[in-house]
Amino acid sequence: MTVANGRRVKSVEDSIADTEEPEHQLKKNLSGLDLTVFGVGVIIGTGIFVLTGEVAQTTAGPAVAISFVIAGVVCGLAALCYAEFASTVPVAGSAYTFSYATFGELIAWIIGWDLVLELALGAATVSVGWSGYLNQLLSDIGIGLPESIAGETARFNIPAIFIALVMTGVLILGIKLSSRITSIIVAIKVVIVLLVIVVGVFYVKAANFSPFIPPTQPAEGGGSGLTQPFIQLLTGFAPASFGVEGVIAGAAIVFFAFIGFDIVATAAEETKDPAKDLPRGIFGSLAVCTILYVLVSLVVVGMQNYTELNASAPLAGAFSSVGLPFFAGIISVGALAGLTSVVMILLLGQSRVLFAMSRDHLLPPGLAKVHPTYGTPYRITLITGGVVAVMAGLIPLGTLAELVNIGTLFAFVLVSIGVVVLRRTRPELPRAFRVPLMPVLPIVAALASFYLMLNLPTDTWIRFAVWMAIGVAVYYLYGRKHSRLAKGGDHDHSVETGDGTAGQRPRS
Repeated sequence: MTVANGRRVKSVEDSIADTEEPEHQLKKNLSGLDLTVFGVGVIIGTGIFVLTGEVAQTTAGPAVAISFVIAGVVCGLAALCYAEFASTVPVAGSAYTFSYATFGELIAWIIGWDLVLELALGAATVSVGWSGYLNQLLSDIGIGLPESIAGETARFNIPAIFIALVMTGVLILGIKLSSRITSIIVAIKVVIVLLVIVVGVFYVKAANFSPFIPPTQPAEGGGSGLTQPFIQLLTGFAPASFGVEGVIAGAAIVFFAFIGFDIVATAAEETKDPAKDLPRGIFGSLAVCTILYVLVSLVVVGMQNYTELNASAPLAGAFSSVGLPFFAGIISVGALAGLTSVVMILLLGQSRVLFAMSRDHLLPPGLAKVHPTYGTPYRITLITGGVVAVMAGLIPLGTLAELVNIGTLFAFVLVSIGVVVLRRTRPELPRAFRVPLMPVLPIVAALASFYLMLNLPTDTWIRFAVWMAIGVAVYYLYGRKHSRLAKGGDHDHSVETGDGTAGQRPRS
């Protein structure tokens, strides 16, 4: 490790050495294809089934396809940075581990704490959505559950608890089993998405694409006080619907549909050849999903005029409008399958981040124990699944979903800046993948992610600040005192120097 001006930085060598400790060693079973499937599995969820209609109807019109492209490009820029980090530091923890190697322990803790917003809260939110889709399907066949125990308004959401706990069990039983189940689920929902595209294209009417970018008009409601976009509070400019501004504002909304590709990086330690497979998994999943999103959005707005779309179920509504109601049921099955894999992979990502933090003793180290048979961090996975199940079952999560967006974008900003920092502080490190046009692209990625953050509501920023403040307090009350680096680290390649700091021991 290195300690400079009180800033504890965990070296890349220390991070990699941790992965070889017998009690913390995860099984390496994943290939590049497995990682791509994981990425597609977590990205394709409610976004493609819901956000298309919402953004087309209220914000971007038929140009919602361009909103998806803009959001995909922003994610692609961040993906370049994730790919370089993941191939250089193939360690569980993703943005947490990357930040530890560049910014130091405090920022690493903050980003780890921040990722809880994306992963645990995201898993709970999606579990509630899963419950809603399941109850809709059961209602269609006449055996619907009472709203008090199922759906988004349930007081005690039994199906949401059920799916969270089942996916937790699958993760404990092994990463390979998880990848096989994900492959089956992903195959089902990709086939359904392709079916929507192939069948729907025959019902597209050119007239529905005109005007492709509707004229700009004031945003309905506009937002005021704490509900207004943060950028509006800062600049005084009211948001607009449609026009170029509406297309860009739509990108901030549909960004939610892309959340998840960064989770591929959390499985770094369980990958056979991380230097090659991690970049392939990250870029492969993002490319596949962007193409599918654009095609689906073009088909939907082509089948039905954007002003008439069903904001809550645009795909099903579009097919009903052309006399194909049968597809509404098929789309619901696809959405249910999609959400199943999303819950599991969000739980996977969260457990790996907390595993890395526990291994660094920023959380109780006993939580990082790996199961002797399954080779998975079963303790932290079980606790994560239990907490998510409780949140999904008891807490109304509607307005908190925006915290998932801001948490993810904040991670993107830090990773984008961090890849520039590590290039300058450790230029000699072997990098299987290198971000091109350094430092221009990482800076653009950071600025683009930050701009999308500014488009989120002001009250979301306040909740985010409160959550971060709690995290800093926990760090100073527990993590800073118990950290492995607080005791000087415990790896042979780290040695105390004469001035009380730690330096790198020469390697033979």
